[in-house]
Amino acid sequence: MSGYKAEFIEFMARSGVITFGDFVTKSGRNTPFFINTGRYRTGSQLARLGRFYADAIVDRIGTSFDVLFGPAYKGIPLVVTTAMALAEHHGKDVAFCFNRKEAKDHGEGGALIGEALQDGQRVVIVEDVTTAGTSIHETVPRPPPAANGGLPGPVGAENPVL
Repeated sequence: MSGYKAEFIEFMARSGVITFGDFVTKSGRNTPFFINTGRYRTGSQLARLGRFYADAIVDRIGTSFDVLFGPAYKGIPLVVTTAMALAEHHGKDVAFCFNRKEAKDHGEGGALIGEALQDGQRVVIVEDVTTAGTSIHETVPRPPPAANGGLPGPVGAENPVL
């Protein structure tokens, strides 16, 4: 296990984000632990979390992507802090966007906030927990049709990327 992966697990434990026991995931799988990123509560925790996510992205897929996407709701702060960490620690100033659960019909309207996705863009999904990809499958039909460049991979606290 890479150094940052072990550090990340320790960080989640110290932050009270990972709980051990018997749990069932959204996809119906049994798991011996549960990750609740809603328990990150401070700016320093989010800054460190963004660094872990940025390191995982660079380690796993490099910097050959165009946009980060954070599914509502927990993916929103994750995508922002990850974009900041990529810029600060990896020299990758990347665009990001996130979705609303329901499109607005007033103001600026629409379902996406941030970068307007374009055909050919390579999108990395930044999610809090990914096991079977259920939440990604629920979200992907909304944003990435505008970006037919592909999905280099999801990044989350509970998948092979970290």
